[in-house]
Amino acid sequence: MLLTITDVEYLGDYSLLCSFNNGQRRKVDLTPLLAYPAFADLRDKGNFIQFGLDHTIFWANGADIAPEYLYEHGVEA
Repeated sequence: MLLTITDVEYLGDYSLLCSFNNGQRRKVDLTPLLAYPAFADLRDKGNFIQFGLDHTIFWANGADIAPEYLYEHGVEA
């Protein structure tokens, strides 16, 4: 089964609650990704909270994150 995100909620700071198509939910802290150039714009929380959802999470600057990364780096919620 191809893993996708079906819903996402902003939890504060740089954390998201992701619901996956396998029925699991994971809380994911994305702070470590902010060190990478592709995610630098997202250090501004005003930019960070403006994410979209299309089977994964994406932002207007072109950054996106694979659902597998979010699942593996998240904690059960």
